[in-house]
Amino acid sequence: MKRSAGILMYRRTQSDLLVLLVHPGGPFWSKKDEGAWSIPKGEYPEDEAAETAARREFAEEMGRLPEGKLQPLGDLRQKGGKRVTAFALEGEFDVATLSSNLFEIEWSPGSGRLQSFPEVDRAEWFTLSDARRKILGSQLPFLERLEALSLPTAQDSAG
Repeated sequence: MKRSAGILMYRRTQSDLLVLLVHPGGPFWSKKDEGAWSIPKGEYPEDEAAETAARREFAEEMGRLPEGKLQPLGDLRQKGGKRVTAFALEGEFDVATLSSNLFEIEWSPGSGRLQSFPEVDRAEWFTLSDARRKILGSQLPFLERLEALSLPTAQDSAG
């Protein structure tokens, strides 16, 4: 079974919680928007820790190694069967500095020509309500888990 690990970066504003999502690069995704965005993530071998892989994948797709304490958001299984482990990280990222690694595919299909595309073609900060529309349906539980982690408990607000 393929395994993938990633980071759901978030930041708080006075009125909302914002999350950082990425749009996959390449010709298959170029015209897709709602339901196409993802957390920055990627596959990793069994001998690598999920947290290490999540940091590495974030750096490869975003161009910067994330710093700070990762909070586990658990695992889920995507439609294709891949198991994804995610971590939340409060932080800042300037989407204008995005610098993704490249991948090669034959394009156009059957042409025999390889073309390079960025793994991630853009990143954006979204409110949770917007992110729910943008993110891949199978990753929606990560947003819900982050929201549960980030909301103050009744005890916190009582004091």
